[in-house]
Amino acid sequence: MRRTTVAAEDRPDVRWGWFLAWLAVGGAFALGLAALLSFGVILIVLAVAAAVFLLRRGPGTAVAGSLTGLALPLLYLAYSNRGGPGTVCATTATAQTCTDEYAPVPFLAGGVLLSAAGLLLFVLLGRRSGRRARPAATR
Repeated sequence: MRRTTVAAEDRPDVRWGWFLAWLAVGGAFALGLAALLSFGVILIVLAVAAAVFLLRRGPGTAVAGSLTGLALPLLYLAYSNRGGPGTVCATTATAQTCTDEYAPVPFLAGGVLLSAAGLLLFVLLGRRSGRRARPAATR
């Protein structure tokens, strides 16, 4: 009889935790690029430091979470421009404000594609590494 052991980072709940950590790194990096002229440099430095830490500690398959994290600013832009394209006005009892909004569909499509690609890559890499469970010494 042969037993197989699964490393702690190969358990599904732990692997998703690493994925979420990489998702945060990807989101911070994308937001840092978007805000490069203000506080973006700080976010990029923090994202790179976190990526170095995660590369040393976590499983390599979770890096796909950074691809999904890159989708977060795009999904936010799609949500914030959901009234567009064109001029959108909001009226209260005392004032009226108007803003120009972009079409949300390109942002939504890019965000959904990046999210789906990251999730699919993570699941496929997890299945491939799951097939190679290490055999343990039998008693």
